[in-house]
Amino acid sequence: MGLFSFLKNKFSKKSKDETTEKYQKGLAKSRANFASKLDSLSKRYKEVNEEYFEELEQILIESDVGVELSLRLIEELLEKSKQEKITEPSKINEMMIDEMFVSYTTSGEAIENEIHFQKDGPTVLLVVGVNGVGKTTSIAKLAYRYQHQGKKVLLVAGDTFRAGAVEQLKVWADRLKCPIIVGQENGDPASVAYDGAKYAIQNNIDLVIVDTAGRLQNKKNLMMELSKIDRVLSREIPGAPHEAFLIVDATTGQNGVLQAKAFKEVTELSGIVITKMDGTSKGGIILSIRDELGVPVRFIGLGEKMEDLEEFDLDKYLYGLLVGKEEE
Repeated sequence: MGLFSFLKNKFSKKSKDETTEKYQKGLAKSRANFASKLDSLSKRYKEVNEEYFEELEQILIESDVGVELSLRLIEELLEKSKQEKITEPSKINEMMIDEMFVSYTTSGEAIENEIHFQKDGPTVLLVVGVNGVGKTTSIAKLAYRYQHQGKKVLLVAGDTFRAGAVEQLKVWADRLKCPIIVGQENGDPASVAYDGAKYAIQNNIDLVIVDTAGRLQNKKNLMMELSKIDRVLSREIPGAPHEAFLIVDATTGQNGVLQAKAFKEVTELSGIVITKMDGTSKGGIILSIRDELGVPVRFIGLGEKMEDLEEFDLDKYLYGLLVGKEEE
C-alpha cells in the first residue's frame, strides 16, 4: 500500500480526530493552491510524458517546495516511473507523496516535537525570528500549551531594542497570568536573560521562554548578542539554552527559507515553529526548510486561537495538503 492510500485509510471520516480536522481546515488554502493544480494537471494527460514532468516540477517550485528538492523529486519520479512502467498521472502523483515523506524523514535527525524537560532545574527555550512573523504570539501559545500541561512558565523579554515587542509580551503575560522578566529599553539582553535565570531557579520554574531580537541586518552583532545570552544562561542553568526555536511565517515562502538559513548561521537551532499556515501559504515551505537545513518543524500554527499551535505531524500535514480535499 502506498502512502496515499495509507493516509486515506488512516484519516478516513470514521477515524478522523480533532487535530486531523484542524490540519485539514488549516491547510485548506494551501491545498486549494497545490492539490487543485495537481488535479488539473493529471486530468490533462492520459499518460505522463516529458512535458507532464516539466509541468509537475513547475507546480512544486511554485508551491514553495524549493528548486533543489523539486528537481530531485522529479528525477526520482522519472526513474521510478520508468522502472515500474507507470504512465498514469494519478499514480505518479501518489508516488510523489511517498517521495515527499521519504525526503522529510531522511533530511535530518528524527526528534520528538514536544520539549524535553530537564529533571533538575528549569528548561530554557530560546526563541528567534525576524519581526512580524508571529514570534510574540507563538511564545504566548507555547506558554499556554505548557501551562495546560501543568508546567510553571516564565517569559523573558530579551528583545530590549524594540519597545513594542516588550509591551506585547507583557500583555500576553498578563492574559496568561504568567510571570515575566523585563529590562531597560535598549538595555543588554544578556542581563535580562541573567535576571530570568535567577528568577527561574528561585521560583521553581519549569520552562523559561526567552524572546530575542529579530534583527538580521547585522548578523555579526546578532551572533555576538545570542552567544552572550547563551553564555549567561549556561552559567546559571546547566546546559541552557536546552532548545532554540526559529519562528517562520509560512506565507513568506522562500523568504522564510532564506531567513531560516541566516539564523542557522548565527545560532544552533533545535526546531522550527511555522506560523500562519492557515493563511495564503503555498504549503511546500515545510519540506523546503527541512531539506535545506535538516532542522525539524516542531510546531505548526493552524489558526489564531491559543489552542491552534499543534505538534507537527508529517502524516497529517501531507494528508491535509494533498489528500484531504477528497474527504471534504
